[in-house]
Order: sequence, then structure tokens, then C-alpha cells
Amino acid sequence: MSTAMNPGLHMLWPTPLGIHRFAQAAEVNPLIARVLGALRAGQEASRGQARQPFFASDDDLLQRVQLQEWSRFVRFVVQSLRDTVKTANEGYWPKQGVDLQVLIEGMWFQVSNGGAFHDVHTHGNCSWSGVYVVQVDEAQARERNPTYGSNNGVTRFYGPPFGVLGGAHVDVGNAYLLPPHRDVQPVPGQLVLFPSWLAHQALPYSGELDRVIISFNASVHAAKGDRLHGYSAH
Repeated sequence: MSTAMNPGLHMLWPTPLGIHRFAQAAEVNPLIARVLGALRAGQEASRGQARQPFFASDDDLLQRVQLQEWSRFVRFVVQSLRDTVKTANEGYWPKQGVDLQVLIEGMWFQVSNGGAFHDVHTHGNCSWSGVYVVQVDEAQARERNPTYGSNNGVTRFYGPPFGVLGGAHVDVGNAYLLPPHRDVQPVPGQLVLFPSWLAHQALPYSGELDRVIISFNASVHAAKGDRLHGYSAH
């Protein structure tokens, strides 16, 4: 499908990032943290794994937890994703809108401390991913770390131009490319949604509390087979 472009500036291929706060986090997060701690202990015991500064669970978390509070959290995730995807695609979907079907393809949790980190990576086989903060030191305590400071435990997102800026000429004419990365501070109850192709990493973390996050991958479809961009999403 071709579209005539009118004279003027066109900012192409934006990178959407959705940030949401779970209103019930203060009530629900402590319970989720205890449940995840028990799941971690079970997985480590079943596989004879010693406790390490970094832990990643299997990605079947959505099926393993059966609690009313957990269901409220999952509904918050799905609704936040619907809202973000709808806003990101304004002007690209049919005017009558799209009946969305959101599928969580996999959900898991990670625990880090003692300087552990998760190196730069992307997620495959999905269109959107998310990171939800269950537990981490409060901001003032976290940023007092003598080694990591304000970078302690943040999630860093690398913009699409990052890979070419190393050898590119940067001046005031292309200042719109800067900064090449964006740091998102970890806040309990905060959900960050991002395109799965967006490179990111969890920087090293050290604190009194473990940094506990829930991650997931999702695909979004038109439930009734609405035609988007010339193909059926059914």
C-alpha cells in the first residue's frame, strides 16, 4: 500500500514506550514477592541449583500462579497493553477501530542482587514485551550505592540509531538522535511496555532488597480478522 506524502517534515518510525502504575501494587506486590520466592526455592531445589545473585524462572508463570490478587495483576497488564497498543497505532488502524485479542506468550520473573545484571538483548516471536517491578530498594537507598549510584538497577533502552552512532558524525543538526539510550528507574508497581525488537538491558544492581521483576512477551491480533496493512491478522 502506497501513500502520497505531502511536503513537510515526517518523523518516521517512532519508538513507543508505555509506562503504567498498578494502583493496587502496595497491597498485591508483597504477596506476589512471597509467591515468587517460593517458586524460586522450588525450582532451585528440583534442579539442584545453588542460590546465585541472579535467578530467572521458567516462562510458564502465567499458568503456575492461581490467586485472586494475581488475576487482578494480570488484568492490569492486559488492559495497560491494550491502551498502549491502541495509542501507538493511532492513524494506522481502520477508523472504526480494532477488536483486540491480546495473547501473553510467556511470562517469567527474575531476581538480581550483588551486582548481577542482564546484558543487552531483544525478545523474539512477539510484538510487545513488558517489565513489571515487584520489589527493589527505595530510590534514595538504591542511588546511594557507591559503585552504581543512580544507575543502580535501572532498565536501559537503546534507540534504533544506537548501533550506527558509534561511527556517525554528531552535531546540532542531528541532535534529535540524542541521547542514544534512555534509562527507566525501577519503581515498585511500575509496568514498562515496549516493542519486542527494542534492545534493552538491566544494569547491575546491589541493594538491601532483591530486585524482583516480572517480564512477559505478548502478541496482539485483530480478534475478528480485521484487515490491517493489506493482510488478515486472523
